[in-house]
Amino acid sequence: MPRRSASRRTFMIAAAGLLSAAALPRAACAAPALLDETDPAAKALGYRTDAAHVDRAAFARYAPGQDCGRCSLYQGKAADPNAPCPLFGGKRVANGGWCNAYNPRT
Repeated sequence: MPRRSASRRTFMIAAAGLLSAAALPRAACAAPALLDETDPAAKALGYRTDAAHVDRAAFARYAPGQDCGRCSLYQGKAADPNAPCPLFGGKRVANGGWCNAYNPRT
């Protein structure tokens, strides 16, 4: 049987492939990003990470006690610090946040 010798180039190509394959599951399983108040969709709906800072003059619908954790669109448990929201492409919103699309859970 002929003996094959591994060259440095072969080793580097194989190592790069293994490292990228090992990193792939982490990227695929990463949690969605937190929604930033400067995001265009967030601005359009008046999203605030802290409901206490809602501009009441611009968003007269807001009432104290309304927050993302109590909204029907919040895709987490009420006790979760943040959870995905379908309005923002699945980005995570703060439990204590608020936006103009607030709809109370029933």
